[in-house]
Amino acid sequence: MIVQKDFLSKLRDFGLNTYESKIWTALLSRGVSTAGELSDIANVPRSRSYDVLESLEKKGFVIMKLGKPIKYIAVPPEETIERVKKRIQEDAQRQSEMLEELKTSEALSELNLLHAQGVEHVDPVDLSGSLKGRDNLYNHLASMIKTAEKSVAIATTEQGLIRKYEALRHPLEKAVARGVKIRIIAPITKNSRKAATELSKVAEIRNHANKSRFCIVDGKELAFMLLDDKKVHPSYDIGVWVSTQLFANTLHNLFEHMWSEASMLETVSSAK
Repeated sequence: MIVQKDFLSKLRDFGLNTYESKIWTALLSRGVSTAGELSDIANVPRSRSYDVLESLEKKGFVIMKLGKPIKYIAVPPEETIERVKKRIQEDAQRQSEMLEELKTSEALSELNLLHAQGVEHVDPVDLSGSLKGRDNLYNHLASMIKTAEKSVAIATTEQGLIRKYEALRHPLEKAVARGVKIRIIAPITKNSRKAATELSKVAEIRNHANKSRFCIVDGKELAFMLLDDKKVHPSYDIGVWVSTQLFANTLHNLFEHMWSEASMLETVSSAK
């Protein structure tokens, strides 16, 4: 039986490896078959076929038919999808419960203490890192905002403001609830006005013909992006994170200068 490689690769979404994919598709084409027959059809070594079928049986893809010789029956694909879905949901729920338990455990307290002690001995030069890919950038921005105690200052682009409304709205809302002051500078245009209006519920927004892309938290932690977001694919976007008050203050002074030049959101809305 000839099965295209791209088709077999898609079966990995079911949680199957290559041998399992081959054996299962071979069984689907036969309905009922022995391990030896499936081995020949799927071009899988006979020494592995029984292990593979046992694994498929545990995952709910096949049923072993009693008798001699032992034969196997394929479970309908629609049913396997439901079984895989249920298994994934159960695994996710179990892992989520484990993580919630970990948050209140002594182990986490010990890990936090270990991290705090370690940071005390870290050279400030080492408290920096590169962030590759826009998803990683926004995950790190969210983490920074979650730890904010006093202030968050963001300078971003037109599209960046829209992205931040979609990706950072909830962390920003929680930061405001903690008493954190949030300010955002961005070009307010027809495209970005809705995002600006929504974000104005949790932050002070000002309009500025800005092309900078950075975020300062508590005047001591900074993430800034190196590329023009209009010219780079999200996968290749690059940022730098640093935890140093000296550099953060330098960017903070730039932010304050732009803030003093920027127009308020209400002024922009009424003018347009």
